[in-house]
Amino acid sequence: MSRIGNFPIPIPEDVSINVGSSNGKDIVTVKGKLGELSHTLNSGISIVNENNKVQVSRTDDSKDQRALHGLTRALLSNLVVGVSKGYEKQLHIIGTGYAAEVKGSWLRLVLGYSHDILMRIPEHLTVEAESVPRSRGKKSDVQVIIKVKGISKEAVGSFSAEIRRCRPPENYKGKGIRYSDETVAIKAGKTGA
Repeated sequence: MSRIGNFPIPIPEDVSINVGSSNGKDIVTVKGKLGELSHTLNSGISIVNENNKVQVSRTDDSKDQRALHGLTRALLSNLVVGVSKGYEKQLHIIGTGYAAEVKGSWLRLVLGYSHDILMRIPEHLTVEAESVPRSRGKKSDVQVIIKVKGISKEAVGSFSAEIRRCRPPENYKGKGIRYSDETVAIKAGKTGA
């Protein structure tokens, strides 16, 4: 079940991994040039760090241990990538009159509602908003690109999902907030005369 768990995690030169113990639980701390992240290991899961590679192992072959084996390996790999390269998600806001701007620690969204939406940006994330002209056939309108950056994959994904939830893309004109790699299927409207 856990083929992923058997793969070793390569550790870049500028990243260090330490295993400590607190309240009877092992805590893995990963430090890199972008910051520091930690993860608490589940019981029955252990790691070995040698030759710039980390190998995750489990105590038995029960269904729960096999699932945790692969999960722990994936989470530790995400921590290593986060502190060495970081994560970024791009969202595109498409719609006439739609806008976004960053003011201090707040993100202000104008999405066609009767009110603006203010979202507090989490401390460990960086958010940028820029307007880019976009041409469609004869018309040209402005598309806003929001970039969410951080070292935690979970935090970047969670905040990006909160932003998208404010105005998901609709299927008739494609207006709304979507991920940069998301494809929205446009439906045909009513064709009756």
